[in-house]
Amino acid sequence: MKNIYKIILIGVFLSYWGSALFAQTTIYDANRWMGSDLNGTARFIGMGGAMGALGGDISTMGINPAGIGIYRSNDVMLSFGFTNVGANDGNGSSVDKFHGSFDNAGFVFSTKMGNATSLRFVNFGFNYHRSKSFDKNMVMNGVFEVSQTQQMADMLNYQDGVEGLKPWSTGSLEQSGAYENPSMPWLGLLGYDSYLANPQYVTDENGNFDTDENGNRILDSYAPYWMDGDQVRQAYTARESGGVHSFDFNVAFNFNDRFYLGATIGAYSIDYNRTSLYKEDFTDRNGVGQGGYDFGNEFWTDGSGVDFKLGFIWRPIESSSFRIGAAVHTPTFYSITERNRAYISSDLTLENDEGQPILARTVEPLDQYNNPMDGEFKYRLTTPWKFNINTGYTFGTVAALGLEYEYMNYSTAKLKDPDGMELSQTDDIGSMMKAVHTFRAGVEFKLAPEFAFRLGYNHISASMKSDAFKWLQDNSIRTDTEYANAGATNNYTLGFGYRGELFYVDMAYLYSKYKEDFYAFDNIDLTGTKLANNNHKVVLTLGMRF
Repeated sequence: MKNIYKIILIGVFLSYWGSALFAQTTIYDANRWMGSDLNGTARFIGMGGAMGALGGDISTMGINPAGIGIYRSNDVMLSFGFTNVGANDGNGSSVDKFHGSFDNAGFVFSTKMGNATSLRFVNFGFNYHRSKSFDKNMVMNGVFEVSQTQQMADMLNYQDGVEGLKPWSTGSLEQSGAYENPSMPWLGLLGYDSYLANPQYVTDENGNFDTDENGNRILDSYAPYWMDGDQVRQAYTARESGGVHSFDFNVAFNFNDRFYLGATIGAYSIDYNRTSLYKEDFTDRNGVGQGGYDFGNEFWTDGSGVDFKLGFIWRPIESSSFRIGAAVHTPTFYSITERNRAYISSDLTLENDEGQPILARTVEPLDQYNNPMDGEFKYRLTTPWKFNINTGYTFGTVAALGLEYEYMNYSTAKLKDPDGMELSQTDDIGSMMKAVHTFRAGVEFKLAPEFAFRLGYNHISASMKSDAFKWLQDNSIRTDTEYANAGATNNYTLGFGYRGELFYVDMAYLYSKYKEDFYAFDNIDLTGTKLANNNHKVVLTLGMRF
């Protein structure tokens, strides 16, 4: 088994290099960890998540912690579901992924304090739920007149720290251990090793190479394998998995059955893995095939975080069931580790300087001992503050209505290195991300004392500006270039439930849809592929109140 040599970029060089070396993550990574999906108990989902002021459901401790103060009995529950994740690019390429999931488990212990004081109940709760799911498959195909080899060549044409931004010398690219150079762009170096980014030399008016005093050709720049007029058939496949897992610890108080106060400490765990394969096959302007290459990437992440939530619910009119509530969530403070691995396999039609054919080859990052290398990068993410206001009203024992609004300004998130130094990508977050507005509405009807029917709607606005893009710094060890700008998400839900004297069961159906523009790499001439994402989920909750 091959030994894996991991390059760990730590320490701070000079002020310039310190910022550049640590700026390996992207704003799309930060965006992935922020926010949450509509997930929780089946009752919570069935009402579109609009239960912050209604309370009485374990999932509310992650929205408005005061909702647990509504409880007057103990509660133990668990939820699981089945999801079908689908994406369609409108050109005949579509993919679906069906999987099961364990979504939610928690309990509430309710303690009655009596009627001698204004404090009637003190309740403690715990809830685990998968706040975000990354399970997704993607397949796309297309024919364009632009190639990723342009980005590879561009990364070699600008050597950081060199006056005039001179291109990298071929000697630097060919030396043993080049990938261990902290200022070397891995994507560009992979392109050079696989003949996808090729050196161009200065020539005179007769086409003869200019040479220096040692007789060596003078390097002018690096050019992509792709030539203007070539057709490039491109294909992209990816498999993503993992999620953000939330563990909420709650305490809530009931004062006079009219004012409820709650606090939640949230702990978070991140696991994420993406394996992708990008392919290009070239045909010249005469229709002759030139071969192609496969570019494989594996990217995986783990991390942990913590935040604090504080909320209240108030019933202002004693004779009315109308409730109003609000909650504030502190930023989540994450510590994250990212790792990446890449290779390129090519069978391009090429000849060396002697006119001999160059055989098919596979290249990957290697250390000075020719051992494969993984990239590793650690950083901190501070998410924005989150603010929530909610209202609820119950119509006797017949129906209940909930409405909510939530605000979270993604553009205020901050990326820092492990020592707390702010990364330059924080500026990109400020310019390419925006505030996210979430609206929730839900209604529950009692068809009979034991049976309930629910409807819900949930809208989450886009977090990325439409012209946002992903860029890798000229010394980046990251080689995954794909990104997508997603639009608003609309969730439609329905559900039903049964409440017995001790046991209860709820079921909900969630239909979620959003559109996004997908880019395999950053290029001003590349039009994004428009994807329509349609996800279906069924959740079942089993519980017991006593």
